[in-house]
Amino acid sequence: MIRRKPHRAAAPAAALAGLVLLSGCALPGDGGQESSGGPAPAGRVAGPFRNPDGTRPGLAPVTAEAERARARALIDGLATKGRGPRTGYARDAFGHAWMDKADGVPFARNGCDTRNDLLRRDGRDLRFRDGSDCVVVAMTLDDPYTGTTIDWRKQKAAEVQIDHVVPLSYAWQMGASRWSDAKRRRLANDPLNLLPVQGRANSAKGDSGPASWLPPAKGIRCAYAVRFAQVAEKYELPVTAPDRTAMARQCGG
Repeated sequence: MIRRKPHRAAAPAAALAGLVLLSGCALPGDGGQESSGGPAPAGRVAGPFRNPDGTRPGLAPVTAEAERARARALIDGLATKGRGPRTGYARDAFGHAWMDKADGVPFARNGCDTRNDLLRRDGRDLRFRDGSDCVVVAMTLDDPYTGTTIDWRKQKAAEVQIDHVVPLSYAWQMGASRWSDAKRRRLANDPLNLLPVQGRANSAKGDSGPASWLPPAKGIRCAYAVRFAQVAEKYELPVTAPDRTAMARQCGG
């Protein structure tokens, strides 16, 4: 069940969930379907500049002008190039999905797979499988992409999916095809690059960059651009020139 969040300064955000669905794009970056609903409410939800390693939940808006200026500087500093071919891309090139052994990222080797780590990070009102403190079977998620609240149950797992902010196929085309296996595994399991979100929004995104797809909730778009840029900077990934332009535009550039 998905319900629209009331317009009030509400409780925290979060929830985790996910299936691995890395792609699909259908919403144009500055047009297409948009939602006037706000992103997850303030509280324990962290803005991108206050969450540099991705270990805090959610994605809070970037609204202060000083932070928006900082966002534009970060985005302007990204290298650009055209997309390379998708030839040879396979999800398994980034390790099997949600592996717990991607060394060099938070939560690695803690006995819980990446997907459930994210559910525990972002979810509230968590319920676990009997006998487990890892496997989440129910939760509430305040989805930053659509501004909706999702009461999620494992029986309908696809209602919430884990989004790779920088999609793995996009990364492959921008240079990850030449990376080591270990670096690709880090990108795929780095919590900085991962957000539990509404499944339909994630499916619409596919492997699109910000010039082709942005979150329907307009209030979160600058924060999304910052997170995309943070991941690109961390992994020394260029972005396309149209993507960089679209990202800067979301933050007033």
